[in-house]
Amino acid sequence: MSKLEDHFGRWKNREEIAEAMIPIIGKLYRERNITTAVYSRTLVNESVIQILKSHRFVKQIETAELSVVDTFPILQEVAKLDVAQCQVDIGKLAVAYKKEGGEQSLAEFVKAQLAGAQNSTRPEPTDVVLYGFGRIGRILARLLVEKAGSGEGLRIKAIVVRKGGEGDLQKRASLLRRDSVHGPFSGTISVDEEDNAIIANGNFIRVIYSNDPASIDYTQYGINNAVLIDNTGRWRDEEGLKQHLQCPGISRVILTAPGKGALKNIVHGVNNDIITDSDHIISAASCTTNAIVPPLKALEDKFGIKVGHVETVHSYTNDQNLLDNYHSGPRRGRAAPLNMVITETGAATAASKALPSLEGKLTGNSIRVPTPNVSLAILNLTLERETTPEELNEYLRWVSLHSPLRRQVDYISSPDAVSTDFVGSRHASVIDAEATIVNGNHCVLYVWYDNEFGYSCQVLRILQQISGVEFPVYPSA
Repeated sequence: MSKLEDHFGRWKNREEIAEAMIPIIGKLYRERNITTAVYSRTLVNESVIQILKSHRFVKQIETAELSVVDTFPILQEVAKLDVAQCQVDIGKLAVAYKKEGGEQSLAEFVKAQLAGAQNSTRPEPTDVVLYGFGRIGRILARLLVEKAGSGEGLRIKAIVVRKGGEGDLQKRASLLRRDSVHGPFSGTISVDEEDNAIIANGNFIRVIYSNDPASIDYTQYGINNAVLIDNTGRWRDEEGLKQHLQCPGISRVILTAPGKGALKNIVHGVNNDIITDSDHIISAASCTTNAIVPPLKALEDKFGIKVGHVETVHSYTNDQNLLDNYHSGPRRGRAAPLNMVITETGAATAASKALPSLEGKLTGNSIRVPTPNVSLAILNLTLERETTPEELNEYLRWVSLHSPLRRQVDYISSPDAVSTDFVGSRHASVIDAEATIVNGNHCVLYVWYDNEFGYSCQVLRILQQISGVEFPVYPSA
């Protein structure tokens, strides 16, 4: 047999196995709220090719390639167990079985690994309202629809916007359906003109028009005890945001911007443990704060940080002008698609709100550049002790795989990685190992982040936590 026939034959075999996995993955998700993944990359609603690509990606992290030949039997065993409401990483289970399985049968190994997931109780569904429907609001809508599962977790019930004129409902549905950066919506979208609603993959989402955040009775729309996510950035302190809590049907508020005053600024994975039941208003900080704090925490824990500077190369945002025009801020009035624009960032200072040990250690600045999405944080740090590029990268690779920060920190080692490769990344940050510089106790790290999608995933993790639907992940490390 020639190499051509051999490779093509194995490819067809893997395609066939991936095809057989899809109905099992779908049934686990729809009926039991079980999300299957390969090294944190979800397989739910993915195509045959995407499933194979997710397996191929493991080669960048582990020393050997992972095949559906290894994970399909794991998936079949998971389907046999009486488990629900969790994420099962069949990729990590397959690798672990090769290394640690010993004399155990595959069925015994999988059952032991998922022991804590059996007979889990199901929480009450939580209603969610999106206040504002811009870049972050629409991505959150996509994520909430995607994670609807059996309908027993988070349920997006409404969006609140100011009416934009004739055809408003159709236009907002169209913006959800098509996105120039993130591509088409995964599913179907229709509108109900009579009830002023968008129906996305069967999710009935009311569109409520209002100019006053304190004037809406959400219970009239069947919304109760809901979490409202304010994506407008108009109010950033407790005084302004508590207007939402005056509305019947709203019990908690999440702000998708840095909070002012005494508001807790949360970077999930780092300081989300400080959230209490009495916190009715929570800030999810900024996209850049979420990107830099997890790797900074990892470095602080292992090496200690003396001092540092954070420079962000940030995609332009709606706050800037397309063409030169008046703007209240310095330089931001100049045409965003044509210029690199030096501006300030509060992320370096804000980092200490999530990680107090960084207080007074960091400075920061930002350059807005003519790209629509994905940004880069350059961490220029002086550590407490000396290290090497190999030790630093290997540690960060371990962090991305096995630490409590593995959902926040991703890792890539590719000589040709560029910004568009990270569109749609669900991690808060991605370490570019090929760009790491180390000289004694001084290091420079290059950290990519999808400032829209990755940040929205962090917001969603806070929402899942306060709603009690943050499902456990297996294996746990």
